[in-house]
Amino acid sequence: MLLPDLRQEVRGNNRLYWLLGVGLGTGGAAVAQAYCLAVIIDGVFIGGQETAGLTPWLSALALLILLRAVLVWTAERLGFRLAAEVRDRLRQRVLKKIFAGGPVAMGDEQTGDIAHTLGEGIDSLEPYFARYLPQVVAAVLVPLLVLLTVVAQDRLSAIILLITAPLMPIFMNLIGSWAKGLSERRWDVLSRLSAHFYDVLQGLTTLKLFGRSREQTAIVYRASEEFRKATLEVLRVAFLSALVLELLATVSTAIVAVTVGLKLLYGGIGFREAFFILVLAPEFYLPFRLLGSHFHASLTARAATERIARLLLDRTAVSTPVPEAEPFEAPEGIGIAFEEVTVCYPGRANPALSRVSFRLRPGEQSALVGPSGAGKSTVANLLLGFLSPDAGVIEVNGRDLAGIRRSEWLGKVAYIPQFPHIFAGTVGENIRLGAPGGEDRMVAAAEAAGIHEFVETLPRGYRAPVGEGGMALSGGEAQRIALARAFFRNSPVLILDEATAWLDPRAEDRVKESLQRLMQGKTVLIIAHRLSTIAKADQVIVLESGRVVEQGRPQDLLAREGVYRRMMAAYRGIR
Repeated sequence: MLLPDLRQEVRGNNRLYWLLGVGLGTGGAAVAQAYCLAVIIDGVFIGGQETAGLTPWLSALALLILLRAVLVWTAERLGFRLAAEVRDRLRQRVLKKIFAGGPVAMGDEQTGDIAHTLGEGIDSLEPYFARYLPQVVAAVLVPLLVLLTVVAQDRLSAIILLITAPLMPIFMNLIGSWAKGLSERRWDVLSRLSAHFYDVLQGLTTLKLFGRSREQTAIVYRASEEFRKATLEVLRVAFLSALVLELLATVSTAIVAVTVGLKLLYGGIGFREAFFILVLAPEFYLPFRLLGSHFHASLTARAATERIARLLLDRTAVSTPVPEAEPFEAPEGIGIAFEEVTVCYPGRANPALSRVSFRLRPGEQSALVGPSGAGKSTVANLLLGFLSPDAGVIEVNGRDLAGIRRSEWLGKVAYIPQFPHIFAGTVGENIRLGAPGGEDRMVAAAEAAGIHEFVETLPRGYRAPVGEGGMALSGGEAQRIALARAFFRNSPVLILDEATAWLDPRAEDRVKESLQRLMQGKTVLIIAHRLSTIAKADQVIVLESGRVVEQGRPQDLLAREGVYRRMMAAYRGIR
């Protein structure tokens, strides 16, 4: 009855039992309504009774009609409430999975596709729960009650109902298996369209520069047309399903009517009983016919839940802290040790890191260098908790990093990426991101990062809106806001991924002086792409093909005929 991927979302929900109760009540009301109608018709046309004598039956009929309307409304209302709970729970689960996995685990997913799944995808479950699921309950309970009632009146009619009833789900399954592929194709087309449109919006400047914006307009139009055709194909199948069910119900009802009519003609059954069965026969098939009219909701929900289930699958492993872990304290600084760490990404033949060992000492600046693809970003992702080692261990002050609460560990780490993200909000909110503090501390952090003078020129100062929907920032301004975040956070561990890459030479010299003050007494890892940024490093760790090939003081490595010396010679030659 329920889609497999949705069962755990509704398990133990009392509204399911209420739906069953309402379905049972609807079936009982249908039987009672048909009986009242049979008694009234028989009394008026066969028995010749006056209307006054049938007043109790007429009143009962009116009440039953009202009761059925209330029960149908209640079933739909319960479905809407159930849908709202499932949607909220699914969104929380998907968001929790995304935030727990981080950028590495979700790196193979397109942002537009995820946004579409979280929005329209989960919203598409509402018709399934509000209309399709209550109708499934009715399609199980109402025909059963009607069949038991007809058995007591006429066994031959009950046999006809029993034989024709399975034809309904059989044809629905046949058409459903055909429509499943069409619905999945429609969903894939819509997901691709959403992801592509998001990418086009993000890269609109680049498209304009290269004169390709009109071409993208045509591509989006073609994708929209493909989605329109896929939607019409699904709707065509849904309408076909409703047509087949209507035809089966009509033919089956006609067979019952002919059988009952012949028996009535030859005195095999009374008029009241015959009319009672004739009224009940359409009620027997009605839930199936209504189920067919909501068939499209089932197809859409199936495609959406399969996409949601893929998002909820276990992905690249992240560090899972032990819930009972003792609080992590580091009053005298933090030392980090990589011991024979190996990381393998799914689908790649060679490991990203292979038996990597090195130490980051408190109060020292360690530089991580190497060619593109050497494993520098993997080391940063390990320290940030976005990955966990496939082999080896990362120790923090002698404790396994996997045994420290992730939120507690990240509270002691500040990370400045090469391309920082500025969130929609004010300048002050972006600086204070992730740490409590007042205005004085925020201004001091901005001054240290060299952004205070720029902020003062804004019309609203630190309350000026920036990010999406607000003022656009240059790369250097965004980088300095990220630096201000790190000054504001003042964590004992600092990870810098080419933190001054966007700055002009004058601003870079100023920020480098501030960074030197920020790095005092901290455990610092500098991921270096420009070798000029590591002149004052206490040690250099050279990665190549996922292995540590050299490590030591910069001057010692330059004295050797090794990888670092060749890299430095090449860099100076280019300069």
